[in-house]
Amino acid sequence: MRIILIWAINAAALFALPFLMSSIKVDSVGTAIIAALILGLVNTLIRPVLVLLTLPVTLLTLGLFIFVINGLMFWAVSQLVGGFHVAGFWSAVGGAILYSIISWILSALLLQEK
Repeated sequence: MRIILIWAINAAALFALPFLMSSIKVDSVGTAIIAALILGLVNTLIRPVLVLLTLPVTLLTLGLFIFVINGLMFWAVSQLVGGFHVAGFWSAVGGAILYSIISWILSALLLQEK
């Protein structure tokens, strides 16, 4: 049940992004749900490999290259999912940062340990 709630939180965060950034478009709630699922799978399966492969660059940039990796993952999902549009790479980096912040806040509010 918790996984479904986290998925819904991430979909809500993704659906809220176009209201904060005009360079990101999400056509419908269904698109946000599918994009959140694919984004979760990409972050679970592909992102760790990319982080490991780019470890020297990440160390040289003192960890800032992680933002580039997150933006690439966000942009790649926008290319895979129809109805989810990101204007460019820097919009993807900004969108990934905002997406993380929104989902973190929503998770902190809704998934409180009792």
